[in-house]
Amino acid sequence: MSDTIEKIKCLIIGSGPAGYTAAIYAARANMNPVLYQGTQPGGQLTTTNEVENWPGNPEGITGPQMMVGIEEQAKRFGTDVRDGWATKVDFSGDVHKVWINDDKEIHCETVIISTGATAKYLGLPSEQHYLNMGGGVSACAVCDGFFYRNQEVVIVGAGDSACEEAHYLSKLCKKVTMLVRSEKFRASKIMEQRVRNTENITILMNHDTVEVLGDGQVVTSVKALNKTTNEKFEIPATGFFVAIGHKPNTDIFKDYLTLDETGYIINIPGTSKTNVAGVFVGGDAADHVYRQAITAAGTGCMAALDAERYLAAKE
Repeated sequence: MSDTIEKIKCLIIGSGPAGYTAAIYAARANMNPVLYQGTQPGGQLTTTNEVENWPGNPEGITGPQMMVGIEEQAKRFGTDVRDGWATKVDFSGDVHKVWINDDKEIHCETVIISTGATAKYLGLPSEQHYLNMGGGVSACAVCDGFFYRNQEVVIVGAGDSACEEAHYLSKLCKKVTMLVRSEKFRASKIMEQRVRNTENITILMNHDTVEVLGDGQVVTSVKALNKTTNEKFEIPATGFFVAIGHKPNTDIFKDYLTLDETGYIINIPGTSKTNVAGVFVGGDAADHVYRQAITAAGTGCMAALDAERYLAAKE
């Protein structure tokens, strides 16, 4: 452990839209925020090729470009942006203690958590290849469905989110093939019925994804396995959507903060406040419903304002 303890008024953990927006507001409020970028500087948007639903960019913008711009804006107002990630916390006392990279200890008056969530993927080499190429694999239909208008796509998943995303895609795409890996849905009956009643959604129960096929640059089809007959076959598709859930990046907080059964931080409704005074949350670490850049930025703003009011009340 480091012998030197740094004292900080406002520590922001994470660097997606929530973290950087919190930093902009905190810096403008003279809270001297320090932001640690985490293991994925810029968050999930750095893996998103085109962002067309961020206000103020009528021609669209790439995810990396967008995050560089927000980071520069946070720095312009005086945010101290640092490399490194939080590896341990202690929120048991009046002083909020956070350790960075296992050795640097920081004592914070306020902490804003914006560690986000990580989409779960199947782990197929071909899936990861086209995900990294930006050529047809996505874990967010709302974000990327627009690019597949009037095309045929495949989505894998069995829960409410998968059904919701399949239904969303059905309004944009010519055909949606839904691969359900078991013999029944995990979704609520009403969501299951909605996709079953949608004319251009084909549901294949008890099917696995074997491989995502393409020309090396973009997806052209998906190879599936019928687990009942052991038959393998190809489904023509230009897009492959994975809707098997997200894992919030909140493990280090579980001993101190109230989490739901999946690991999302539970905030006091209408605020960014957690169950620990002086600790706030923004973005996908607490949001399993919307998971959009714009909503993450909004809750990052809320977290900074809540932190500012918390400090003002202590003066």
